[in-house]
Amino acid sequence: MRDALGEVQSVLVLGGTSDIGIATVKALVERRTRTVVLAARDPDSSAAVREGLRPARVEAVAFDAADTGSHTAFVDDVFERFGDIDLALVAFGVLGEEDDPVNVAQVNYVGAVSIMSELARRMSGQGHGTIVLLSSVAGERARKSNYMYGASKAGADAFAQGLGDSLAGSGVHVMVVRPGFVKTKMTADLDPVPFSTTPDVVAGEIVKGLARGAHTVWVPPVLRVVMSVLRHVPRPVFRRLPL
Repeated sequence: MRDALGEVQSVLVLGGTSDIGIATVKALVERRTRTVVLAARDPDSSAAVREGLRPARVEAVAFDAADTGSHTAFVDDVFERFGDIDLALVAFGVLGEEDDPVNVAQVNYVGAVSIMSELARRMSGQGHGTIVLLSSVAGERARKSNYMYGASKAGADAFAQGLGDSLAGSGVHVMVVRPGFVKTKMTADLDPVPFSTTPDVVAGEIVKGLARGAHTVWVPPVLRVVMSVLRHVPRPVFRRLPL
């Protein structure tokens, strides 16, 4: 349950080694979050992260986004072991290769849909909670340079928005975060683009979005205008853009 000042007390990070996820948890711990559950394929990989989140209670658990058959039991186990979860941050994802579209869709879309559905079920039962999906501006309009990633994010983004609408009045809130290019270990081999940002900046915007009960957060905010323009560029022109 949130404290008397409305601050999140317990956080589940799905993608426990995500740079953005870690930065967000650090920001929340500074604001009195006391329980952090880091979920990753290899829980041991988060050892260094756990030390940096003291004095919060930090636990690491095994989680595979692609193994959707395990998600019901995973979520039930987390809620039973750690009690109510105030905030679940869906922070996993893969960029993918040109010959790997099914895996990109399986992780970024199917995996996200599966785990968000299970989180909504348990949070509805406890009567409160927030699900935050790390989406991307890439989902606003699939571009030829990363259309697999963009398409998978578009699907997860749309699902999260619809899920949030379906949960209105239940005490459960869904917030979609749409960053642009973020300088992380996942993008280390890519050249930065205009409006590039950092995990700490994204984390700051997430915290502010939570405080105001936002449904959608753009990082940086100017990308809301930029993507609105790109969505309406005629397709023959869009195809010629170096995107």
